[in-house]
Amino acid sequence: MTFVAFDPDGETRKHRLRLPHWRQRGVTYFVTARLVDSIPGDIANDWRRRRDQWLANHGLASTDSLKHAPEELRRAYHREFTVKFHELIDAGHGECWLGRADCASVLINRFEAGDGTAYRLDAWCIMPNHFHALVCPIANTSLGEILRHWKGGSAWEINRILGRKGPVWQKEPFDHIVRSGAQLEHFRRYIAENPVKAGLKSGFVVGGGRAK
Repeated sequence: MTFVAFDPDGETRKHRLRLPHWRQRGVTYFVTARLVDSIPGDIANDWRRRRDQWLANHGLASTDSLKHAPEELRRAYHREFTVKFHELIDAGHGECWLGRADCASVLINRFEAGDGTAYRLDAWCIMPNHFHALVCPIANTSLGEILRHWKGGSAWEINRILGRKGPVWQKEPFDHIVRSGAQLEHFRRYIAENPVKAGLKSGFVVGGGRAK
């Protein structure tokens, strides 16, 4: 696929739940989705409390305000909180169902099913309690539809394998529009190196193509 970076002058739709989400047509996203028990509630609440305090200390009402902040301040935020968020996931909390080959295969099948028709899938990695992917929606497909296909479609099958009922995935993913070719390569390296940095020797799957 032809890589298209975020266009600061292009039409952008924005919404937020606990995290901000930006949408722009034809761009590549870095996405992280995690299992429902991947970060214990008290740890997640502490992360949010410290984030909100940091924003307040820097005169920012919310993470949406970061887009108007100086580049140095945005970088500081991501070092302090985006990186920490991914470190918390890598800590290996929860049942880590995706560390099982049969559960991971369910998600792999979902990844492959729409690749080339609904989206272009670049690098991806399935970790024991979360996954990362670089994906570019095509045709009239939205990122939300892609994530519903991956997460909603896999949840029933994973529950069946595990003999359980209830939520499988945390509702809200982390997603980021890739800003440049250099950032694309950064995310590719991050995905490829994530298992090693997390100290894993098994229970993960790395795959995906490359943008052309």
